[in-house]
Amino acid sequence: MVRDGFYYALGMLLVAAVLWWLTVPALSIVPLLLAAFFLWFFRDPERTIPAEPGLIVSPADGKVTEVSPVELGGKPYTRISIFLSVFDVHVNRSPISGVIKDVVYRPGKFGNAMDPASAEANEQNIVTVEGEGMTVVFKQIAGLLARRIVFNHKVGNTLARGQRVGLIKFGSRTDVIFPSPAQISVQPGDHVKGGSSILARVAVPGNVASTPAPEHSEVAR
Repeated sequence: MVRDGFYYALGMLLVAAVLWWLTVPALSIVPLLLAAFFLWFFRDPERTIPAEPGLIVSPADGKVTEVSPVELGGKPYTRISIFLSVFDVHVNRSPISGVIKDVVYRPGKFGNAMDPASAEANEQNIVTVEGEGMTVVFKQIAGLLARRIVFNHKVGNTLARGQRVGLIKFGSRTDVIFPSPAQISVQPGDHVKGGSSILARVAVPGNVASTPAPEHSEVAR
């Protein structure tokens, strides 16, 4: 459980108590239901992180909406986009093991995260990680309901594959951009789980080993 869930739930319980004290118990049902929703929404289940070298795992739970070729620094890359509804787990995880080389927050709109234009137009946090012989970029992108992007690390930190790194609150999108060629393991319409679902396999040097995250890693706040 992400601790934000307790804060939101306690706030709703306080509202319910006040309504009950004001002798309008019927109205207290609404904040009680909201408290239960917040506890459920901020769930943070444990995941089994695959350890095979060269794997790129999903940074989030959600539905794959796009698999497309892009360019990064003049080189061919692949982008996989994942849409998170309010029913998905919103804790984000690192797609690979490596060192954070860049973190850029970009203000923007709060448009529909299903729209391809949201990849550039919406508020987002762009993280570049180098490790396992490659450079991978993943974006935390706000959506219609999302109003807060949380990222708990900084440039120079080392991440393990599948390690918890933050969250986006209330519906959003994540993009993962990685080198081509790669063996893609998902297609649009697939539902993936953060940290455990394999998005792709990229050839890496034979002496490179990955480090999956231990499941007691820090929880996003």
